[in-house]
Amino acid sequence: MKTKDRLLILIVAYKAESTIRDVIDRIPSDLSLRYETQILIIDDSSDDSTYDVAVDASARIPRQISIEILRNPKNLGYGGNQQVGFEYAIANKFGLLALVHGDGQYAPESLPELLEELVDRNAALVIGSRMLVPRGALKGGMPFYKYVGN
Repeated sequence: MKTKDRLLILIVAYKAESTIRDVIDRIPSDLSLRYETQILIIDDSSDDSTYDVAVDASARIPRQISIEILRNPKNLGYGGNQQVGFEYAIANKFGLLALVHGDGQYAPESLPELLEELVDRNAALVIGSRMLVPRGALKGGMPFYKYVGN
């Protein structure tokens, strides 16, 4: 019997106390049927209650998905926060990694489709785009100035 691929869902969060609960709730629980799934939330030293809200919301995660919540002692910025997550994935021998933003701009509901492309096509990388659907990025919360720049 083939073992399940190990999947780490990395949620990078900064000042996401108003959105992190919804992001956690929107992660499809049936991912655990196909993958050995863990969620890693890294709060990038937010000065709000992001960490505490994430801890509280994690109690609602199905038992078959493990979750770990870390808090950087100092703000590392977006790239630094990602790096901590990538190093965690490598150190813990995850074969798959999916990046989700704690502010909800990346739709967790899209994870099954993106992961299917990654695994079934044996791809090295799959990138979703909020720009494929006209004005979809704006509806997803992208600031207008970034939308115009993209």
